[in-house]
Amino acid sequence: MTAPRFGVVIFPGSNCDHDAYHVLKHLLGQDTVWLWHKDADIKGCDVVILPGGFAHGDYLRAGAIARFSPIMPLVVEHARRGGYVLGICNGFQVLVESGLLPGALTRNRGLKFMCQDVSLRIESADSAFTSLYGKGSVISLPIAHGEGRYVADDETVRRLEGEGRVLMRYVGPGGELDERWNVNGSVGAIAAIASEGGNVMGLMPHPERASEAVVGSSQGLAMFESLARAAARKAPGSVAGAAKREAG
Repeated sequence: MTAPRFGVVIFPGSNCDHDAYHVLKHLLGQDTVWLWHKDADIKGCDVVILPGGFAHGDYLRAGAIARFSPIMPLVVEHARRGGYVLGICNGFQVLVESGLLPGALTRNRGLKFMCQDVSLRIESADSAFTSLYGKGSVISLPIAHGEGRYVADDETVRRLEGEGRVLMRYVGPGGELDERWNVNGSVGAIAAIASEGGNVMGLMPHPERASEAVVGSSQGLAMFESLARAAARKAPGSVAGAAKREAG
């Protein structure tokens, strides 16, 4: 297996970029680089991480300005070539604004910012992002968002459900699906979804904030490990390398 390269994008207002970088670079030993939002290339990265925070202060609406950053057309092209992209919290919001994932993230049901641990049920272990979790297993991750309520039209939700693209849901500690555990009011208690090709994932909870025992939990680490394994299984330079070969 080839060693993939990870890139963590920094937008003005990102505040979970160093957390994601630390997990990838120092805990998992992955080749990891910084990507500034004005960069003109993605530095040969096989995986791009859009971290949490408040890109451009979340003015207009969360992710609405970040989608116009110079690096985003490159991220979109990377995803359309089959490259992996993970958007966490604010990164998820940027992904839907960029059209890489369907639906929208709106104000929480209670119209208040929420910062707490939540229980999540893994709905699919067949994705590149969740393969090291067992289907139906329940994990706990922190959330920190004011606009995390996932919404989409009925047809989009049916497609997500039917195609197995709902990867995580908000549930009770025992895995029970009940509206009282749906902390932000997301349709279908959806906490994470994948793109049609399965190479793009957006989630509101923060796995990077629960990836080592020193911060109280390591239940999020398997998400990054799953992604690293999936990226490593691709042929050498399968995404970035293919683009370079075509250009040459």
